[in-house]
Amino acid sequence: MMIHRMMSYNSRHHHSGHKFISGGRHNDNYRKTLQQYHYHHYNDVMSCLFFSTKAPIIEENDGEEVTTSDDNSRDSSTTNETTTASAAITTTTKQQHNQSKTKTILTYPPPPDSSTFPTWSYSPRPFFHFEILHQSTKSSARVGRIHTPHGIIDTPGYVAVATNAALKGVDFQDADRVGQQLIFCNTYHLLLQPGTDVVEGAGGLHKFINRTNGPLITDSGGFQVFSLAYGSVHEELSTGGELKRQRRRGSPDNNNNNNKATAGGSPPVKVTEDGAIFRSYRDGKSFLLTPESTVQAQKSFGADIIIPLDELPPYHIDRNVLINSVERTHRWEARSLQEHLKDVKEQAMYCVIHGGMDRELRKKSVDYLTSLPFDGYAIGGSLGKNSQDLLELLEWMMPMLNEERNGVNRRNKPRHLLGIADEPSILGAVTHGIDTLDSCYPTRLSRHGTLLSREGKIHIKSGRYSRQYGIPIDPECACSTCQQYDRSYLWHLFKAKEPVFMTLATIHNLQYMNDLMAQQRQLILENKI
Repeated sequence: MMIHRMMSYNSRHHHSGHKFISGGRHNDNYRKTLQQYHYHHYNDVMSCLFFSTKAPIIEENDGEEVTTSDDNSRDSSTTNETTTASAAITTTTKQQHNQSKTKTILTYPPPPDSSTFPTWSYSPRPFFHFEILHQSTKSSARVGRIHTPHGIIDTPGYVAVATNAALKGVDFQDADRVGQQLIFCNTYHLLLQPGTDVVEGAGGLHKFINRTNGPLITDSGGFQVFSLAYGSVHEELSTGGELKRQRRRGSPDNNNNNNKATAGGSPPVKVTEDGAIFRSYRDGKSFLLTPESTVQAQKSFGADIIIPLDELPPYHIDRNVLINSVERTHRWEARSLQEHLKDVKEQAMYCVIHGGMDRELRKKSVDYLTSLPFDGYAIGGSLGKNSQDLLELLEWMMPMLNEERNGVNRRNKPRHLLGIADEPSILGAVTHGIDTLDSCYPTRLSRHGTLLSREGKIHIKSGRYSRQYGIPIDPECACSTCQQYDRSYLWHLFKAKEPVFMTLATIHNLQYMNDLMAQQRQLILENKI
């Protein structure tokens, strides 16, 4: 299974039957440079777009897009007012096989230097604070506490995923009772249903879901969008099929990239410098997701922690393509941060560190993104093909986040691992200094009859549990399910397909995850891990 992650958008414009969520203009010279690119031919989908700010878009049949930047030139001299569009784009003509063909090469300026962000943005946030309570003497594990406007998050901690602003099978009061603190909502899904206007009209997500005393985090929507682009199965597995496939399973083209058309005749996702255009899995309508619009959407939602837009490349990818992807992600995240800083609204923004399994690119991403005024660090992109790859990556990457560079002590900001919360990965990630992890893994397991316990996983459909009277799922568990029901009754509910099974199983699995993290915190305090 490939391990991936990312994030979403707001104000909508309609034209030729398409929905567009476009972002506001940048007021810095970097964005002014990009505004001067005036290409507007792409394909049948793109040709009908009207962008408020023109991004590089080229004729797909007549040229190819190449995005490059000179990392050595990333200093204040390259990002000040002397930057010009003429340095950013070159058009060349080549003869191939006795046939004239135009090749358009787009060269983008490097992402904005840290000095271009306002001085005040580097100051501590009065509404968001991370404190380290104890650093283990045995590993990089640490116990901490994140203070947010809607409550405290004890770290290391598990983050439950409420995809559509709802946990499957339980309500948020059930989650609160088992000690669930931070909850993750997916911007992609909320944009499609119910939409930003509805959530904002309710007063934001906290009031909409009636959880005013618990912290929330929202993603950008990019993970789900790029899962469509690259045929990733991870989100399908993580959501039980909620993200509808654009192509039939088993197709030889199932893992191809975003140039492959769907059954409807158009690609599921188109990516330009301005953002990503995708089709809704609900009604087929087209949306434009940009770094600015995802921030605007997350401002409407009002979560305590928000995530910038990044690009998700697949695990198996040519290194040159990965380099371009990381550079685009840096430009997109910088644009998201600029939009966020226009109106912070007591929200913290985490960057998303990329680079796949490539050490050089990961270091480049760490060095650049930690130089900007983000409030925390998320580890995303391709994290390997299995848990072993993930833990190897963390082993050599996490020490980079303990360094101090240019007056920035990276150690003092929280680290979040995106989309990973199976138990072996948790136990390994905690020792490397990860503070929070999100995944729908525990709640998904419960829906399919797998219960977590200190004795190991219990597959309740097995007949061996049919006569285990008086034995709870986990004798050491204090959840209401274990206090009131035994394995025999739960076996019956699952076999009979009674809906209440999902509720009882989910309550238990969430309790187990929070107990596991509490146990990890205690072991760290005792310097045992």
